Amino acid sequence: MHTPAAPSSVHALPSYLQADHLGPWGIFLQQVDRVTPYLGDLARWVETLKRPKRMLIVDVPIHLDNGTVAHFEGYRVQHNTSRGPGKGGVRFHQDVTLSEVMALAAWMSIKNAAVNVPYGGAKGGIRVDPRQLSASELERVTRRYTSEIGLIIGPTKDIPAPDVNTNEQVMAWMMDTYSMNVGETATGVVTGKPVDLGGSLGRREATGRGVFTVGVEAARRLGLEINGATVAVQGFGNVGGVSARLFAEAGARIVAVQDHGGTVYRAAGLDVAALTAHVARHGSVAGFEHAETLAQDRFWDVPCDILIPAALEQQITAVNAGRLQARLVIEGANGPTTPEADDILNDRGVLVVPDVIANAGGVTVSYFEWVQDFSSFFWSEDEINDRLIRIMRGAFDAVWQIAAEHHVSLRTATFIVACRRILRARDLRGLYP
Repeated sequence: MHTPAAPSSVHALPSYLQADHLGPWGIFLQQVDRVTPYLGDLARWVETLKRPKRMLIVDVPIHLDNGTVAHFEGYRVQHNTSRGPGKGGVRFHQDVTLSEVMALAAWMSIKNAAVNVPYGGAKGGIRVDPRQLSASELERVTRRYTSEIGLIIGPTKDIPAPDVNTNEQVMAWMMDTYSMNVGETATGVVTGKPVDLGGSLGRREATGRGVFTVGVEAARRLGLEINGATVAVQGFGNVGGVSARLFAEAGARIVAVQDHGGTVYRAAGLDVAALTAHVARHGSVAGFEHAETLAQDRFWDVPCDILIPAALEQQITAVNAGRLQARLVIEGANGPTTPEADDILNDRGVLVVPDVIANAGGVTVSYFEWVQDFSSFFWSEDEINDRLIRIMRGAFDAVWQIAAEHHVSLRTATFIVACRRILRARDLRGLYP
């Protein structure tokens, strides 16, 4: 009996999921396409990676301090949960889009699988400029958003964490709101909480420490000595600031730092402690008196051995990738390099340690926090850091070996490792019903 061919549309993606849909999601789809030839029999499941499991768009109305009502758009995307509950941060930013949150959730799937923690990928966000809100308005936005997404999050379902413009206090409000709604204290619903509410020691510095750890491993393989190396950092928050401090403590010279307010440069090396104090007082590196001020675009021309983009997505593009003078790029931010820029850097012999391995320290210690919350037994900071370093080194070594075996970039190698783990779980679980 002849079986008719499946219609060509059987694998067609909705328009908002397609690669030519502008935005970070399109970048993720290109990355999946690049790794597909290396997945073997598991490639039959690759469409799983191109379709988020669940996407929730919510209205977040609040009373402003002046008595008016404002509405903000919020998102929570669960990309994949084959290996465990969703895990990923929540960002408050005026430029948040669904495409961005989808991509960030997908990169969390890859990141969690790359370091082999038992999570899937998720992400959330609200399109709001938190700088325009009072503290009480920010709390109301956080609590309303948490209530709106409460039906899909939970300690064994989806665990949010801090991201851009969110912090320990925001996580405390989220945890309290969820707990009030379910009628019991549920510390494990979020990570990145204050230590007094079940947070983990070492969490605040974990992402930056992970960037430093894999950076040292990558530099060693390049024959680049950290002591005396020059480093440029974009972004000076928990990721960029901590990374800069750790590299400086190891003997590197931090020659340039850029944030949303400006760019500062000093060939002999910036005083990271003084710069951190300046940022705490003024909110930006701009105006730091012990350095030269550069135009923002000139940051990409700074001579350095190591470049750490630790700000937002799509910072290194086909336009500026040819100008970079670094030997090593360590991605502290999520998605800072476009596929076109990746190719340019690869052709130039610049080693890129991708975000999905470089900045996985945060989610690794979030996993530690989650485990500690479930057991109500907490570890010392030294134990946390030792476990983190061991996991990050092991994950980087596995990726390095795959890259050498297949003669591919570290990004493609990380995707090979992670996608195999995700799709193997999908294959073993099968489809229900």
